[in-house]
Amino acid sequence: MDRVSDITRGAEKNHHYGEATASMVNEAYARGIESAVLLMRHSARTFDPDIHDLLNPLTAHGQALSRRFGESLPKSAYLRGYASPPDRCMDTAKLAIAAHKDSGGRAGRVTPLEALGVFYALDQRKMWKGLSLAGGLPNYLEQWFDDAVPSDAMMPASVAVDMILRALIGKLCDPKVHPNQLSLCVSHDMTVYTVRHGVGLEGLHGPEVEFLDGLLLFQRGKRFYMRSQFGKEVEVGI
Repeated sequence: MDRVSDITRGAEKNHHYGEATASMVNEAYARGIESAVLLMRHSARTFDPDIHDLLNPLTAHGQALSRRFGESLPKSAYLRGYASPPDRCMDTAKLAIAAHKDSGGRAGRVTPLEALGVFYALDQRKMWKGLSLAGGLPNYLEQWFDDAVPSDAMMPASVAVDMILRALIGKLCDPKVHPNQLSLCVSHDMTVYTVRHGVGLEGLHGPEVEFLDGLLLFQRGKRFYMRSQFGKEVEVGI
């Protein structure tokens, strides 16, 4: 949810967006994971300052990256999509799933899911002002986790992490889950940073959460684990 132009991120056409995430998923399924949930950031999008940030859509390159990402996911996985309601998240999931099917995979539908949105912002106007004053998203999130933002602007960070994890684990443990299902849960960089830090993976000032970066949630025995594309893995619970 940072406000920079696509140009400042380098030459999009040669970028690696989504490659590390897809490699993590393929490795996990190759090792025999039966089903998993991938909490991920949407694909490359526009940064038009004249509209509400959540209305910024995917760029043409972001659409192509979404399709490439879907094609690169394991064909043994049955894809099911969930997404934050803004179009760029829904479109990322829809394009990835369509490409997965077109390349020989199996997939179901995409459903909007409020738990993947910015529900934790109680007052978005105050949140955006705080972001600007903090000098960037990681700095603002650090203030949030330190209980240093107005309580009427954001719900407690620990509560937000718990609520997101409940939604993700719910998808993983749904009795109607398809064998070998991979649930794509497309959200925003703010959500990925929040969960990543909240569960003890990379910190807020660690690697940048780029387009199509993700965290993989899976079950081993009766315990739940989350893994980042950087190789770290932690046990999570609610």
